[in-house]
Amino acid sequence: MRVFSIAGNRVQAWPSHSPDTPLPEALPEQGFLWLAFSREHFERHVPAIQTCLQQLTGQSLVDLHVSDLLNGQLPSRYDFTSHYDLLVFRRLAQQSGTAPRHSEAQAKHSPIKRPGPPILQRIDTSPVGFAVFDKVLLSVHPDDCAVREAYASRLLNATGDKALAHDPRSAGARGIPMSPADMMLRIVSQMVDAYLDLRRELSRQLDHWQAELLHPGARFRRWDALLQARLALHQLEDLCDDQHTAMLNWNETLDAWVVNEDPAALREHELLKVRCRDVLEHIDRVVHHVRRLEHNTETAVQMHFNAQGNRTNDIMRTLTALTAIFLPLNLIAAVFGMNFEFMPWLHTASAFWWTLGGMGAIATTMGLVFWRKRYLARTGE
Repeated sequence: MRVFSIAGNRVQAWPSHSPDTPLPEALPEQGFLWLAFSREHFERHVPAIQTCLQQLTGQSLVDLHVSDLLNGQLPSRYDFTSHYDLLVFRRLAQQSGTAPRHSEAQAKHSPIKRPGPPILQRIDTSPVGFAVFDKVLLSVHPDDCAVREAYASRLLNATGDKALAHDPRSAGARGIPMSPADMMLRIVSQMVDAYLDLRRELSRQLDHWQAELLHPGARFRRWDALLQARLALHQLEDLCDDQHTAMLNWNETLDAWVVNEDPAALREHELLKVRCRDVLEHIDRVVHHVRRLEHNTETAVQMHFNAQGNRTNDIMRTLTALTAIFLPLNLIAAVFGMNFEFMPWLHTASAFWWTLGGMGAIATTMGLVFWRKRYLARTGE
């Protein structure tokens, strides 16, 4: 569990983030609170967390929303009540050496190791849940979530950077957020950018597969791995579509917010819409990249089969030309192999050599004709 108090350009972290740390009982005089829980901790302390939210905001989470936050398989979605907004966003992160504890039970029902590019096997798509109140941001992360720790470190490092803290143009997850909604968008932006950081390695590995598919002298045998790679790209595309739909719904709700005429409030609301559009644009870039990789892989497969078809055509053309060359020779041999008693040249001493020479001349002539017409020529690779 991590608890932060954010007010202006000050970020105060609670001295301990152990599971036994007491929950806050009151809101700070200025700013807001960020309550970050692991899914396992949230599941064990739901009653205490509900009581804490009731004290801080006057409203607890709806039971269905608690179930959504605890569901490790829920797709990205958005929902709202009159007191808070709920956003579940499936992250795209690279797993560390050990798998998250919440996925161990799911691993028993899935294959131990699936073929395919290693980078696709290491991408973790666990959901992260956010409950956005006016003065409280509650987030539920997978166990040992690197996103939470990375953003917490970035948030603490930005405390003393006044230029960055007061710069409203700070992009992505940089700077100090002004509201719970602003912090939620910054964390989501960091999760999306984490996939953009994986693009180079993912592209390099899939490019290696494409080069192996198109290698003229190699025989590609990893069709099961290629199928798993295409299925993984399909799943990433569906996941990104769900992310885009959830953020689009949040953006539409953001447009419907009732904002005071105060210039600071209006500017904060405008910055929220800008950040939301920036996250949508990043998700679109991810979708475009995944679709491009999928299209390139499919194109490589088609080119592989086209190349195999061209090689087969070359082989059949050569065999057909050789068959056409030997066809008149077989005819001559069949004629002279007939068991007739009286045949021209049958009892002539030089008939064998004349017949053999004629057969050689016919074969040479037809071979030159076929070579001239490129029936026996080897196509360039």
